Amino acid sequence: MAHQGQKKGGFQKREPKEFEEEVIQIDRVTKVVKGGRTLRFRATVAIGDKKGRVGVGIGKSHEVTGAIQKAIAKAKKCLVTVIIDGTTIPHDLKIKHKSSKILLMPAAEGTGIIAGGSIRKVLTLAGYKDILSKSFGTTNKLNNTKATYEALKLMRETPMMARKAAKAKEAEKKAAPAKKTAEKPTEKKPEAKTSTK
Repeated sequence: MAHQGQKKGGFQKREPKEFEEEVIQIDRVTKVVKGGRTLRFRATVAIGDKKGRVGVGIGKSHEVTGAIQKAIAKAKKCLVTVIIDGTTIPHDLKIKHKSSKILLMPAAEGTGIIAGGSIRKVLTLAGYKDILSKSFGTTNKLNNTKATYEALKLMRETPMMARKAAKAKEAEKKAAPAKKTAEKPTEKKPEAKTSTK
């Protein structure tokens, strides 16, 4: 009799996850109905691949695990691709979402992520390594998470980034012909036969 996780061919290897998941907050929420109150759990989850894709989702269920799974499924549906300028954001951005106000600023390489709990998690999952941020107005994790997500959607490419990309392409084009000439093998000339009598 085979054990759990074991099949005829042996143990199956788990595939690596495409996205990393971070649970930002779990709350107990109640809904008042005719018969009384129904208690459920609300999970706020952020997912990302640390390469420029990030999503945020909220799920509710009677069990914590169910709420987290629902939140992950919703986050996967609303994934956005963000713009990364090296290791930071391309430009300053200030956004207001409900009572939460967030300011994001680019930082020099080696600064790290200077941000509070929920904002830090979203920025890390998006793939940023150096960034300065400040939140005003509220400490509500849910609103701050949504505000950060909305701010990342508003990021645009700057003219400086376009120039950098053009320079990188030119450098690649110059390097490509040099590689091709280096790869071509040198043709060997046939050796002259000398007859000895």
